Amino acid sequence: MTARAIVLIGPMGVGKSSIGRKLAKALSRTFTDTDSVIARENGPIPTIFAEHGETYFRERERDVVARAVAEGGVVALGGGAPLNRQTQRLLREHSVILLDVSETVIAGRIGQGEGRPLLADSDPVEKWKRLRAERWPVYESLADVTFDTSRGHIAHIVSAIAEWVQEEER
Repeated sequence: MTARAIVLIGPMGVGKSSIGRKLAKALSRTFTDTDSVIARENGPIPTIFAEHGETYFRERERDVVARAVAEGGVVALGGGAPLNRQTQRLLREHSVILLDVSETVIAGRIGQGEGRPLLADSDPVEKWKRLRAERWPVYESLADVTFDTSRGHIAHIVSAIAEWVQEEER
């Protein structure tokens, strides 16, 4: 491992990618969105799920996460990535920030679940709630700190996270 990564985890739609990009800039670090890397290397995620299934996707995801955290910087993980046991072991060596959002805010963020294979359901918000509830214990067990992204301008959220990172690194 070359550097301690700052890893953003949490349910779909909490803002890991958008916050991660801005956080990396604020901290003058590289940014890696693991879902973007998977898509760049393997094609669109909905297509991967449709043609190869979730197991195949999760294997690609595990490998991409391992590479990304080894490189350091700010890393945004897909919502299901922390469920992998190998990934969980890796994350214990890094700073893990859990992002959350209220159920009332998520509907506006995820819409009808477009581009999110696991939300392809008659009620994407209900499916999101179930997935969040199932995954939450794992998220909490890995997190060093939690930030709620439900309210406040993204710049304020990024600033609060950056302050926490700088304090942790002192």
